[in-house]
Amino acid sequence: MENTKNIARELIEMAHHDLEVREALLKEGKLSPGYNPDMERVHKKNAQRLEEIIDSLGYPTKSSVGEEASQAAWLIVQHAISLPLFMKRCYALISEAANEVSPQNLAYLHDRICYFEGRPQKFGTQFDRRGMYPVEDKAEMIRLRRELQLAPHDEESIAEFVASVHKMDLHPHDLEFNRWRKQVGWI
Repeated sequence: MENTKNIARELIEMAHHDLEVREALLKEGKLSPGYNPDMERVHKKNAQRLEEIIDSLGYPTKSSVGEEASQAAWLIVQHAISLPLFMKRCYALISEAANEVSPQNLAYLHDRICYFEGRPQKFGTQFDRRGMYPVEDKAEMIRLRRELQLAPHDEESIAEFVASVHKMDLHPHDLEFNRWRKQVGWI
């Protein structure tokens, strides 16, 4: 079994690298439209290594690798958007380890999976260029966000999210986005 301190350090480094590449591509205006191939390579490489860690150690929880490394693992999962089976596997593992991972992270991952599958979200964490992605039940979303100590949505926060999504233009044409979702296995 691998040394958990080394794994923790590696997970943190992988997440930092992901965010550094993302920021550089954003500054160069190359993060979008669509899914930038350089970003996707980073996401796939990180996911592959995280999968090896999971096979060896189990899902990296707070008690196994520490808070920061567990957060880094979640970021890697959250960004592995072209690997739906991996994201769903991690969702199941995080659900099983609910006391050992951030419940907010589980909510974000749940909604992210719903978004890419084209189903309404539950916690109101996902946005697209039109605004907040549809939710199953708005009253329940408000209750769950309060319970999980997620910031409530107001008009200003929604406008900020939409503006940031517009800047990235994640999927400029729904036809292309849907083609990509089908190609990678979301639909």
